[in-house]
Amino acid sequence: MTEGSISKNIIFFAIPLFWGALFQQLYNATDALIVGNFLGNEALAAVSSSGSLVFLMIGFFNGIGLGSGAVTARFFGAKNYTALKKAIHTTIAFGLICGLALTIIAEFLAPVILELIGTPEDVIDKSLEYFRFYFFGSIAFVMYNFLMGILQSLGDTRHPLIYLMTSSGINIGLDLLFIAVLGFGVWSAACATAIAQAISAILCFRKLTRLPEEFRVRIRDIKIDKTLLSLVVRNGVPAGLQNSMISIANVFVQANINAFGAVAVAGSGSYMKIEGFAFVPVICFSQALTTFIGQNLGAKEYDRARKGARFGALCSMGIAEVIGVIVFFAAPFLIRMFGADEASVEIGVKQAHIQSLFFCLLAFSHCMAAVQRGAGRSFVPMLVMFGAWCVFRVAYISVMVSIFHRIEVVFSAYPVTWTLSSIIFLIIFLKTDWLHGLEKQRLKDDVK
Repeated sequence: MTEGSISKNIIFFAIPLFWGALFQQLYNATDALIVGNFLGNEALAAVSSSGSLVFLMIGFFNGIGLGSGAVTARFFGAKNYTALKKAIHTTIAFGLICGLALTIIAEFLAPVILELIGTPEDVIDKSLEYFRFYFFGSIAFVMYNFLMGILQSLGDTRHPLIYLMTSSGINIGLDLLFIAVLGFGVWSAACATAIAQAISAILCFRKLTRLPEEFRVRIRDIKIDKTLLSLVVRNGVPAGLQNSMISIANVFVQANINAFGAVAVAGSGSYMKIEGFAFVPVICFSQALTTFIGQNLGAKEYDRARKGARFGALCSMGIAEVIGVIVFFAAPFLIRMFGADEASVEIGVKQAHIQSLFFCLLAFSHCMAAVQRGAGRSFVPMLVMFGAWCVFRVAYISVMVSIFHRIEVVFSAYPVTWTLSSIIFLIIFLKTDWLHGLEKQRLKDDVK
């Protein structure tokens, strides 16, 4: 990442991430697709209503994994292998603790939160069933994201892709076996996903035990280093809080969608699965940028980091907008694939037409957040996302829905808040010296 063509480095790093993110979406889409076609609209609504809550619970810990990857990337770029090895083992130990904590928290809070967000009575039992079985595999979900983040920060995107492709195939096979063949209920789709994710985590860990000797993972070395944990937490927790705050806002959005009934839940949920695929280039370029910025700052290649940030953001925006146009016109066909009835399809198409043409702004915001995170400024994107995607989004929906009680108003909150965050990030990128100052020496000072 610190030598050669900037565009080739980012693109070739992002391509495996693209396919990886694409297969990651299969985890989400497969459950809904098979459940909707084999178990009906009510079961589809149950899975859909759990989506925001699932991301709320795992988003915080996945954000920590993403933020900690920036730490390992900068040590790797600086060739500080002693600190790198400690950071990797500390991250793994911390991930195990996070996964166990998530299992306990999710099991206790699930019924309360599903009630609070107004999950329709006719689907709440199945939603709770799906949610609880899903989070029996919390350690697997968290560890896969932590371990994948480590590999990617070291420049390896090929092996995480292979492991994800393998587990995606297993997930689809188990979904079909449990639901289509054996006739099990909604809970079995969650079990299939947890089993497949556990296989991914095991494969990633196996790869880390075969790294070069300087930073190879050994089970006996998996322990917390207080200095490195502080650094991981300082970079990771803001990213985790950012995800959580966005998720809380989205749970609020889901509560407003729930108020329009199971038909709206199924239609919007089907669209959100499609939207997840549209976000794939956003995800892959933002992850690539975090690693690119982190490694180049570690190597003190500041001008290269700035050029890479511009290139990555523009590529991500262009690709995201092309996909948005496709989704705009293909929405009716795509949503029907999930087995939703025509009333639900109509709701999903409305959401697609309101949101899909603004995907370029979503891409820009995520890329700028990734740049700031790679530069060691994790609190900046956290504050922007909190203000625009949480506080303003909730306020906008609360006011506008009370005036115009229409589901289209709820859907419009997304492009409005994407626009706001993009304006703020553009100002920060152009007007602040985000590459210089304290961030240059932060890692060096923290490990002295």
